[in-house]
Amino acid sequence: MTATHTFQAEQVVAGYDNKTVIQEVSLVIPSNKISVIIGSNGCGKSTLLKAMARLIKPVSGKITLDGKPIGKIPPKQLARVIGLLPQSPIVPEGISVTDLVGRGRFPHQSLLGGWTKKDYEAVAEAMKIMDITEFANHNIDELSGGQRQRVWIAMALAQQTDILFLDEPTTFLDITYQVEILDLLTDLNRKHGTTIVMVLHDINLSARYAEHIFALHNGKLVAEGKPSEVITATLVKDIFGLDCTVIKDPIAGSPMVVPKGRYHGNEESAP
Repeated sequence: MTATHTFQAEQVVAGYDNKTVIQEVSLVIPSNKISVIIGSNGCGKSTLLKAMARLIKPVSGKITLDGKPIGKIPPKQLARVIGLLPQSPIVPEGISVTDLVGRGRFPHQSLLGGWTKKDYEAVAEAMKIMDITEFANHNIDELSGGQRQRVWIAMALAQQTDILFLDEPTTFLDITYQVEILDLLTDLNRKHGTTIVMVLHDINLSARYAEHIFALHNGKLVAEGKPSEVITATLVKDIFGLDCTVIKDPIAGSPMVVPKGRYHGNEESAP
């Protein structure tokens, strides 16, 4: 099992070019669990994740890891605890699967030191977890979107961090690959106790896979808790502007959002 950490944000304000996106957000990430940040487009989900991963500096407030401001933790030391898969990462041209996954070992390597047995083992394990070992010598450009996304996640896993931030890891993937990747991340969490925080667009997948939900609206944290506590018709209306009914997922037992939309009848009564 990975270590347990205390990671929290206190009254964080963040944004870009003098534009405030996140407004006084305070939260504590549940350790060794899967959390998902939900909200409509532009509500600040990715901005919050970037601030927590130290990609952007908050305008005010503080973000701490085990009581220490993340801004005061040396980059390599922080990268041994926190891993990040950003949204739409850029693939280096002509790189192989193994080489890309191996880049996740950078925080653990010294400036002059070569690869160690532990580095090779970490890369092999990450590729095994993501089920991409058979593609080890393939060029990234040869892979499908789902396979490529698994390689990126494997790179983050090879970093062997206790906390993993994922910004929309299922974007642009069809439902088969989405479920496959979320299943693999769930296995990782259950086997190693990795704390996982994801931004997801699909509210039903969020409800199914999350143990804890953070709901954002206009840059503010408006609700948090177990999916059964957070995902309600009222909340969905408030943050997405969507009229819906919330029922029980017949497979997972989690809340399931059924949009009402314009059509409420059956096919026979349709014009």
